[in-house]
Amino acid sequence: MPDQLSHFDEKSGTVRCPTPWGNWWQTVQEVHIEVNLPPNSKSREIDVNLEPKSIEVLVRKELVFKGTLFQAIHVDDSVWTIEDRCLLDIVLSKSNTFKQDEIWESLMEDGCYKPDPLVFHEMRKKLDLERFQLENPGFDFSQAKLQKCYDKPPV
Repeated sequence: MPDQLSHFDEKSGTVRCPTPWGNWWQTVQEVHIEVNLPPNSKSREIDVNLEPKSIEVLVRKELVFKGTLFQAIHVDDSVWTIEDRCLLDIVLSKSNTFKQDEIWESLMEDGCYKPDPLVFHEMRKKLDLERFQLENPGFDFSQAKLQKCYDKPPV
């Protein structure tokens, strides 16, 4: 199933929320965080501290961001890597993937790094398409368009 999900993201793209330090986006099972690093950064200069409900990221001993996450994560299933010595890629494993409408409305519980309404709308559509793909593995939903009204809260 993970291969199918990565294939879905490759074909349909991601909906990213820009931040002062990079961006973040989500899938049904994960939250991805990209932090722009100074050129030629090394792993020993990076500290990523993860707890089930919190995150702290330091680069060269300077705090990039920290806070209480919007939802809990599986710390043991979460990873971080450095790409091209200039980008920190953090992948958080969501703990509530069994919930049908699970979506992080912001990266942090206090609303910090909340996507603007248009980006959030696109995130919701993307997650719905990904869920359809998981429920119907023989079909390709990567280019599908939804005619669903997201402006009203669920009843």
